[in-house]
Amino acid sequence: MCLSPPSLTPPTHNGLPTSLRTEPPEPVVQDKTEDETRMSALKFLPQLRRATSSYLLEVGMSKSRTCFGYPLSIFFIVVNEFCERFSYYGMRALLVLYFRNFIGWDDDLSTAIYHTFVALCYLTPILGALIADSWLGKFKTIIWLSIVYTIGQGVISISSINDLTDHNHDGTPDSIPTHVVLSMIGLVLIALGTGGIKPCVSAFGGDQFEEGQEKQRNRFFSIFYLAINAGSLLSTIVTPILRVQQCGIHSQQACYPLAFGVPAALMAVSLIVFVIGSGMYKKFQPQGNIMGEVAKCIGFAIKNRFRHRSKEFPKRRHWLDWAKEKYDERLISQIKMVTRVLFLYIPLPMFWALFDQQGSRWTLQATTMSGRIGAVEIQPDQMQTVNAILIVIMVPVFDAVIYPLIAKCGLNFTSLKRMTFGMFLASMAFVAAAVVQLEIDKTLPVFPEAHHVQIKVLNVGNDNVMVSFPGETVTLGQMSQTDTYMTFDADQLTSINMSSPGSPVTAVAHDFEQGHRHTLLVWGPSDYHVVKDGLNKKPEKGENGIRFVNTFNNVVNITMSGKVFEDVTSHNASKYQFFSSGIKNFTISSTEFPESCRRDFESSNLEFGSAYTYVIERQSDGCPGIKQFEDIAPNTVNMALQIPQYFLLTCGEVVFSVTGLEFSYSQAPSNMKSVLQAGWLLTVAVGNIIVLIVAGAGHFSEQWAEYILFAALLLVVCIIFAIMAWFYTYVNPVEVEAQFDEEEKKRSAGKSDLYPTLESVSQTKM
Repeated sequence: MCLSPPSLTPPTHNGLPTSLRTEPPEPVVQDKTEDETRMSALKFLPQLRRATSSYLLEVGMSKSRTCFGYPLSIFFIVVNEFCERFSYYGMRALLVLYFRNFIGWDDDLSTAIYHTFVALCYLTPILGALIADSWLGKFKTIIWLSIVYTIGQGVISISSINDLTDHNHDGTPDSIPTHVVLSMIGLVLIALGTGGIKPCVSAFGGDQFEEGQEKQRNRFFSIFYLAINAGSLLSTIVTPILRVQQCGIHSQQACYPLAFGVPAALMAVSLIVFVIGSGMYKKFQPQGNIMGEVAKCIGFAIKNRFRHRSKEFPKRRHWLDWAKEKYDERLISQIKMVTRVLFLYIPLPMFWALFDQQGSRWTLQATTMSGRIGAVEIQPDQMQTVNAILIVIMVPVFDAVIYPLIAKCGLNFTSLKRMTFGMFLASMAFVAAAVVQLEIDKTLPVFPEAHHVQIKVLNVGNDNVMVSFPGETVTLGQMSQTDTYMTFDADQLTSINMSSPGSPVTAVAHDFEQGHRHTLLVWGPSDYHVVKDGLNKKPEKGENGIRFVNTFNNVVNITMSGKVFEDVTSHNASKYQFFSSGIKNFTISSTEFPESCRRDFESSNLEFGSAYTYVIERQSDGCPGIKQFEDIAPNTVNMALQIPQYFLLTCGEVVFSVTGLEFSYSQAPSNMKSVLQAGWLLTVAVGNIIVLIVAGAGHFSEQWAEYILFAALLLVVCIIFAIMAWFYTYVNPVEVEAQFDEEEKKRSAGKSDLYPTLESVSQTKM
């Protein structure tokens, strides 16, 4: 249940709080010496302190309200994080398509700008941590950077308004640079905002708990991570739906303003919710430029150690102890805590190097698989939502079931042990991905290597044709093709001959391009045309390639699902265009068709990753007919086989990432919590850089080999991290700082008289 703060009016007796009622001390004898009087009073001091503490508990000095044992303020923080993550991931899901379809950039530039933006989002947490811990404090930093964040979301939403520069109302912006500039300004503001508040929000949530609420604080980080993934899951479903809507003032376009506007609105809601809870938060004031002091202290320690490097100077227990000549022990102790944790962070980027491949390698793997699961069809890029769905399920399962069961078994499953186990699970996820890849490879078509040529023969005529290749001869009936593409060494493809019964042999003269597939179109004893297919891999994103062959004498135009195959000439093939799964309607038009002819047709039920040639043949009445030929077989390995690898990776994420957030907070000094959270987020950025390095340096002919390499690298890192964790000693920064506080009080007490000391203690404690 939710409780209000207790009354600040304590129970009294004879005008004194009952907690402060103690047995009176013995009367002071006048002829005692000053030292005897002091010693007598000191005996009373512990009793007074205990009574004061009891009084503070009775009056309830904390202003925090609780709900089900948790500070009520954290519910505002969790809702704030949900809305902010909805805003960020909803906007990010649209970026590449916005760059490509609206701005007009190609795939390479769109991808480069996208990854630059993401990297910037994980580098700016350092700046946010510095601002929070050294200048504004966490609360004000979140407020001000959230305002910057909201403005950035609004700017990018405005940049996507087509009518902003479409002065002639033709549906195309007249000034693309204006939209580009606005987009870049918006993205920079968003990167500054989202990155700046990242380390502050989680640390600020941890600040709301009292000493002794470690269990509730640990569960808060689980709930916090759950809110992140819930916002991500919902936004990646909603914003693409909004994008495909049509909107506009003068012309109807894909509704990017609405798709970007909803995340902007959610960011404004996030800010408002956070401000509403202002009166309930525990806020700690920043303690000056702490990072500057840390840097100076470390620099002085290194310089001082270098000056005293000779053997005549005795060694010190820690290299930072060489800063004691200039800096106090409290700061040195705090820096020791931070550096010990940062040292543990060194292996962690390898986990993120594997984790972030969900959106790249694993999505590409899904494009070579079938997305039909029962009556449901799943697109390859939708498989990423499996992670978010499993997070929503597994976080409560681990928190409420698995961890308590492990504790009941008497196992000490510490934070670092959890993180080690999470890294192992992620490694096993990539082993599972490699096994799935091996199954996929068994079904993939063989494409030509650099020095090879692949040819298939398609007979679109009414005669039987025999075609002779070096070492192989094929015979085709009318309107038929060879079963597969035939592979030849380019140097050995010296001659190709074709003939029909009663007709002379015709030599096929063509310079075949190495490393490509070709189709030999044949429609008579001496009539042929060689077409370069231009399709040397499975269609991307699980789409299906379609091309048309025209057997009429005049030009034919085809429109299929809004895409146009324009001016397909006689006995020639169009280029491939790509379509999603399902049945597609198409219309054929030509001046050669009689008016009474049917012109509307439909395709077969397209699946995933296939390619087809549709031959437009002349029927007996002169009307067009359609004959379908398979160029690339559809995917047969089901996407459901990816679920085990997603499950393993998600479980690894739960025990690694959620625990890492809590560990970073619990091991950080009070004045450096945001800095350590920023260091945790920095490991994500480094992990993405590792992916670029490994993918760029190693060119693997087999994708499963790359998966195994990443799994092996993480397994080695996991072992190294386990060894480092074995030697790590957990600390309680609150207790360490309390010891320094106590020592400072003792030193100050020794410099003053007894009675002023007693008065000071009473007033301060009360």
